[in-house]
Amino acid sequence: MKKRIAITRPQERSKAAKEFIENYGGEAVIAPTLELKLENTDSLKNLMGRSDELDWLIFTSVSSIDSIFKFYPDFLDNLNPNCKIATIGTKTAEVAIKKGLPIDIIPKDYTAEGLLEEFERIDLNNKIVGVPRTFSARTILPEGLKDFGAEVILAESYKSVIPEDSSKIESLIESILNEEIDGIIFTSPLTVKNLFEIAKEDQKEKLVEKLSSTTLTVSIGPITGNILDQLNVSHIYPKRYTVKDMIDLMFKELNKKEIKTKK
Repeated sequence: MKKRIAITRPQERSKAAKEFIENYGGEAVIAPTLELKLENTDSLKNLMGRSDELDWLIFTSVSSIDSIFKFYPDFLDNLNPNCKIATIGTKTAEVAIKKGLPIDIIPKDYTAEGLLEEFERIDLNNKIVGVPRTFSARTILPEGLKDFGAEVILAESYKSVIPEDSSKIESLIESILNEEIDGIIFTSPLTVKNLFEIAKEDQKEKLVEKLSSTTLTVSIGPITGNILDQLNVSHIYPKRYTVKDMIDLMFKELNKKEIKTKK
């Protein structure tokens, strides 16, 4: 039988994961616990108004790139030609390059901590650094950049919210509790938090149990894994923090489990 793998990331970010799962012969169950809304906020307007002053621009997700080019299609014409670009993750870098943004830094460790390690070797004193992102993200990146002496222009370029229609999430929870989901992937802390936010109080304890046993839970990396740890959910994550590596690890472990069961 096909392995049923749940994808909790936003709908518009689920295509690649779905294809990876299907390439393994699995069935993708798309139930986004997170919805991304691109926003042209006052803070983003401020950042764009100072784009000609920027020494660095940091993109932590594809959504920030999408937001800027949606609301400011002539963005590149106004950007300081000497501005350097850093991204967290290869997917974000690929999208940036397609938009005409050459990449100067991609950290080996696809986390804010990994990026800050890269900047330890760079003089940021009195440099102006733009960071468009969701304000629900952790504060470690902007705080770390300020500690290095940078002026950080933090801008809210999108919001991460629980989907208004939670029916797919509720159905996913029931499927997990009924042991009908073989694996589940979580690509950000909010994908985890929102799942448990939607779950009813009398479901949460059993949900932790099932995610730790009958459903193989895979986190994209240690940051998302920390949230699962707080909830006492057993999980694994790949050495490289990408969706492809998550799926590869998922099916490697599921195949191991199947072989043990047959023995």
